[in-house]
Amino acid sequence: MNFKQLADKAKAVVQKNPQYIDKGADALNKATKGKYSSQVDKGRDAAKKFGDKR
Repeated sequence: MNFKQLADKAKAVVQKNPQYIDKGADALNKATKGKYSSQVDKGRDAAKKFGDKR
């Protein structure tokens, strides 16, 4: 599997289940006790934008 196929598969999962992005970000914030919340929020936004593209 090449990178493009992997990216397409990730997009499909995110588009069908956008709640996974929020759950993952919340888990990261909990694990790091909010220390990196601004970076996690940036990653959450980027992942949502990635899922919206098609």
